[in-house]
Amino acid sequence: MLHVLLTGAQAAAVISGANRICVIGCSGSGKTTLARALGERLSLPHMSMDKAFFWLPGWKKRDRAEERALIAQAVATERWIMDGTGSSSFDLRLPRTDVVLWLRLPRWLCLLSVFRRVAGSHGRVRRDMAPGCPERFPDREFLSYIWNFETRVALLIERDMATYGLNVPIFTLKSRREVARLLDLVSAAD
Repeated sequence: MLHVLLTGAQAAAVISGANRICVIGCSGSGKTTLARALGERLSLPHMSMDKAFFWLPGWKKRDRAEERALIAQAVATERWIMDGTGSSSFDLRLPRTDVVLWLRLPRWLCLLSVFRRVAGSHGRVRRDMAPGCPERFPDREFLSYIWNFETRVALLIERDMATYGLNVPIFTLKSRREVARLLDLVSAAD
């Protein structure tokens, strides 16, 4: 895996020149917010994996073969920014990705963000969620996923990134301040 240790300005320059960006991280880390903001700054079409690939109305999971076909079609295009961790599709996404932004915020902050999102959107469909999937209270399984993300999921992500994206630069962001600084630097780089 190619973890890149660059200054903020160097990272912003690499990101500003990218045509295809994956934003990954734990639920509640701010993937969609970052991807949407970068997409606007860089004129990259934004795709939320939850909305575009994963979910059907009524919180029904899309058939895996159909999901993969949609992802393959999307990543074949020349320019995009895609938010969603889903390492099961890294084999499709990483070979086409110019850079990965990995949000690795503290779990307490991810949990807080999920609860704030629910408080602000409960019962309504967020703009980055599939139609017919209103915001709902998180269940125990979802909360456990967030709480254990770094000890369970991050290891799988690292393994899969090493397999499918060995030469893809990965920029890790560990705080909201780092995210805000990156957005400022990208805006200044344009």
